[in-house]
Amino acid sequence: MSTNFEKGATFPGFIRHVCWKRVIHARLLRPIHLFWNTLPWLCLRPHCPSHYPPLKWVGGKRWLLPELEPLWDRDRRLVEPLCGGLAISIGLQPRRALLNDINSHVIYFYRWLKRGFQITLAMENDSDLYYSYRQRFNQLIRSGQADSSEAAALFYYLNRTGNNGLCRYNRKGEFNVPFGRHKRIKYRRDFGLYRHLLGGWNFATGPFDNLVLEPGDFVYADPPYGVEFRQYPKHGFAWKNQVKLAEWLAGHTGPVLLSNQATERIVDLYDNLGYILKFVKGPRRISCTGDRTPAREVLAMRNLSNMM
Repeated sequence: MSTNFEKGATFPGFIRHVCWKRVIHARLLRPIHLFWNTLPWLCLRPHCPSHYPPLKWVGGKRWLLPELEPLWDRDRRLVEPLCGGLAISIGLQPRRALLNDINSHVIYFYRWLKRGFQITLAMENDSDLYYSYRQRFNQLIRSGQADSSEAAALFYYLNRTGNNGLCRYNRKGEFNVPFGRHKRIKYRRDFGLYRHLLGGWNFATGPFDNLVLEPGDFVYADPPYGVEFRQYPKHGFAWKNQVKLAEWLAGHTGPVLLSNQATERIVDLYDNLGYILKFVKGPRRISCTGDRTPAREVLAMRNLSNMM
């Protein structure tokens, strides 16, 4: 049997060595280990689940965080007029935030998330179950119960199980995304960790220009691409909305950052309004032609002292 004696070490010395190691572990290392394992509410652990958006979202900008983090000032309130899948907000983890989206169903889900949400309904990657739940979700919409906990749970399931993370509605306002083609889906039931992260965040749903901005707000906006393939939400986002958003934010006195696909008219729009432009390459998650080559994107910035 190996005892790990050092050559020439006495037996009592070995005992003292082992005892001191145990004392150090019991009195110092173990309490630190236990404290570290109670930190999910601070979201400081590198693999904390609340670092990741709870929903799949077309055009999510989590990949853009390395560009935004050097510009972000944690002492400011973060405002997202078009918050979508929350990738940026969850990545930056502001203490205060005002997050808005025209899609009321996603906002209802986030409001339940803020309370410490748990899902009890059965969730499987099964087409029959999917279409049954889709029908029930649309029934809740028609009956005015879209803000219920049941609707929030169904919305999560439909988002995770549907095709490509799309969030699409027909002209009647009914969710009509087809069943997805996933080999395996990891569903989450307990969203308690998000409650602490979202504690200082306020959620709103409506037109972006209804928001009341404070002078020092840090505003990040990621409008749907200004190209033809943009009909995901039932309301759509026409060119006039692109112009209105850019002009509205050009009047804000605090830091502003817009991200969009670098089409000619988008670049001209931002340039003519006096934004500072930076071009980056981003992943193309989905397209009408199946093209997955990197998309050229533009970052349009105003009132940022540390512009890159």
